[in-house]
Amino acid sequence: MSVSPPRPKGPPLNALRAFEAAARLGGFALAAEELGVTPGAVSQHIRSLEEWAGVALFERRAQGVRLTAAGAALAPRFAAAFDQLGEAVRAVQALRPEPVISIAALPSVAQLWLLPRMTALRAAVPGVRISVTALETPPNLRRDLFDLSLFIRVPGDSASEMVLARDSLVPVAAPAMAGTVSDAAALSTVTRLHDASWASDWADWAARAGVPLSEAEAGPRYSLYAMAAEEARHGAGVLVGHRVLLSDMLARGDW
Repeated sequence: MSVSPPRPKGPPLNALRAFEAAARLGGFALAAEELGVTPGAVSQHIRSLEEWAGVALFERRAQGVRLTAAGAALAPRFAAAFDQLGEAVRAVQALRPEPVISIAALPSVAQLWLLPRMTALRAAVPGVRISVTALETPPNLRRDLFDLSLFIRVPGDSASEMVLARDSLVPVAAPAMAGTVSDAAALSTVTRLHDASWASDWADWAARAGVPLSEAEAGPRYSLYAMAAEEARHGAGVLVGHRVLLSDMLARGDW
């Protein structure tokens, strides 16, 4: 008669993933954002892992969390393991009979920079299906199933990064609205439009231009930069334009 005793169970994969993300990113909230769950769920996953291991992996403090010595020793191993898992999943993905290019892009980049170039991109890679996903934060290309990501940020020193275009800031408005602005100082008296993701654009532009701007953050706010741009184009106010995104409109004379 065979004997089949129960085998010891390891911790759930979600708990391991939560620990690795929190250790790599330095907090539960950032890990939750990357994993698409709540900070409370990340905390619960890590607590269950600590209970299973019988050792604390994070120190909980009022100002945040910090890895314990045990957690710091384990973190690199888990990072390497999940990197390898991501590579294995990519190898499986590559077996698809229909080639696919998956692009992650900041919503404003997807709408204003990438979309006008999609026809040329499809023509450059015939027979390849192109998928575009709008994300607010860059994905982890070693883990997420994206082939490339398009975001506006300060270039890093990674060999995998490539600068496609340089950005600069300039106030933009419809011709009728622009006619009411006699000089840069007059921008304090007009309606200023804001993008929620780039809330400091007006303050940043004013500081670089040397223009005193009272209540730099006052004015209507939009969660989509493309909507703010359309509002400015139709005379709702003045927007800090990102040249890399609005170059086509600027060339057409929309501003």
